[in-house]
Amino acid sequence: MDNKKTADFVSNMWDDEIIPQISEYIKIPNKSPHFDPDWHEHGHMDRAVEMLESWCRTQPIENISIEVCRIEGRTPILFIDIPGDSDEIVLLYGHYDKQPEFSGWDDDLDPWTPVIKDGKLYGRGGADDGYATFGSLTAIRALQEQGIPHAHCVVLIEGCEESGSFDLPHYIELLGDRIGAPSLVICLDAECGNYDQLWCTTSLRGNLTGTLRVDVLTEGVHSGTASGVVPSSFRIARQLISRIEDESTGQILIDGLHVEIPQQRLEQAELAAATLQELIYAKFPWAVENPSPSESHTELMLNNTWRPTLAITGAEGMPAMIDAGNVLLPYTKLKLSFRLPPTCDANEAANAVKSALEADTPPLANVSFEFESTMAGWNAPEVADWLEASMHKASDAFFGKPSMYMGTGGTIPFMGMLGEQFPEAQFLVTGLLGPKSNAHGPNEFLHIETGKRLTSCVAQILEDHYSRSAN
Repeated sequence: MDNKKTADFVSNMWDDEIIPQISEYIKIPNKSPHFDPDWHEHGHMDRAVEMLESWCRTQPIENISIEVCRIEGRTPILFIDIPGDSDEIVLLYGHYDKQPEFSGWDDDLDPWTPVIKDGKLYGRGGADDGYATFGSLTAIRALQEQGIPHAHCVVLIEGCEESGSFDLPHYIELLGDRIGAPSLVICLDAECGNYDQLWCTTSLRGNLTGTLRVDVLTEGVHSGTASGVVPSSFRIARQLISRIEDESTGQILIDGLHVEIPQQRLEQAELAAATLQELIYAKFPWAVENPSPSESHTELMLNNTWRPTLAITGAEGMPAMIDAGNVLLPYTKLKLSFRLPPTCDANEAANAVKSALEADTPPLANVSFEFESTMAGWNAPEVADWLEASMHKASDAFFGKPSMYMGTGGTIPFMGMLGEQFPEAQFLVTGLLGPKSNAHGPNEFLHIETGKRLTSCVAQILEDHYSRSAN
């Protein structure tokens, strides 16, 4: 592959087609089903997938087959088949559903309004993960433009990832024969430690969400009349959470949520930490000035990728501040979201949390914990020599620096599904979610130059994948 021709072709495609297309895509509020249960009636999901389909049909890719697959009641899947030059299969994955708006966007930004500033395209869903369809087909075109062979490529873009991919298994069953058994999976929905090199994700944490509810009354009562006699439901909820989390350190206290960290992952975390250093924490929008966590850079990396954590992501039973009168609340309901180590059994973790919260109920209260979803994490198989060499080659060619490995604190349910189904496959899990890109939050952006370079890297890896099988 002529690297300059590839870089020029990819750059022109991004400037002329991809950026305008992603900008239009950002305007569509196609929130994932968990956040928009009436998505089918609203029609935004169909608009988004049909827009992607229309663009794909304009691409002059040899023998390409494009289909929007629909199962009644489930978000559509964009399924693209490109026979290529060998029977080996590469599966390229992304998603087109989005997180909700969230608050706190800068005055000149909006989740559904594309804005380009300082080489970044702002708006919801561009980097997470609307670019995946465009990047995948552009990488394949970059090879075909130079007459370079590649394997049989299958591109699968789902519409339910941000809700835990609960629609996806139904499509995997429907499309199983057409997906085949890929020898390489390329996922474009992950993080990058910086914008200076190619990053490969080695592990993903699992996720457990559930609702803790504490009831002490059937209705609210005057706090002056009842306090001192009736316990505070919030105090009891706080007491229960202390059973599972050390409030001073954030360490999870349930043994069943911890795993032994593999030696290779410890070494990779240490190397990534040495590369990123303060960027590990400086990338976040801290409320305090000059934040300086007490843990080492390596420990922070491991906390974020291989250790369980808890976040309280929602509450019910508490009135808005303006409505908060002197009333003892009848109940407190909290949404608990755990991130689980990659190799932790999510169902066993859920049972352990439920047991810890519901055992020995405090006096004068009813307590329940109901888990809503359990998603397993993923730990990548050992990277094959050819893929490791190819990633370094691609990163050197298009970033000017070697590639790097790191775990990721988030969850991509599809990777766990594929890892179980295709244990012999190799995985390149990568993406554009770098420092301050803030997927799921305000001011989400796509780093345009990194998008171009990553697309070129995918083309290089596709070439090397074919060459390794041909030889």
